[in-house]
Amino acid sequence: MKATIAFQQYKNSKILTASPAELTLMLYDGCIKFCNMAVMAINAKDYPAANQNIRKAERIIGEFQMTLDHKYEVAKDFDNIYDYVLRRLHEANVAKDTEILGECITHMRSLRDTWKEVMKQTGQYSMPEAAQA
Repeated sequence: MKATIAFQQYKNSKILTASPAELTLMLYDGCIKFCNMAVMAINAKDYPAANQNIRKAERIIGEFQMTLDHKYEVAKDFDNIYDYVLRRLHEANVAKDTEILGECITHMRSLRDTWKEVMKQTGQYSMPEAAQA
């Protein structure tokens, strides 16, 4: 029980001390994680869990859309991508379709990897300590 509390405190601290760029990366990772969890739930025929995880992924994408700065032309492109992924997530949820979820995961990984590359090029990303060993 104490280990669980300590881990939760660590996670909260990590979020509270993260830069905006790191928070964005965490959100991409979270969206991918929830989509993967939905795939596992569908495969286990646990449709309520699948629905819950897809809805979490949808909320993350909604957050991305709300924070787009539309004074930049690229925001429109991101908005279109997010709209498409949201539509596909909805379709996956209705049909409980793991193939559609796989497509969404691919899109979100691509966005996450691009974001990570931007962070590296601007000096905002460093490898986690465990990966440096």
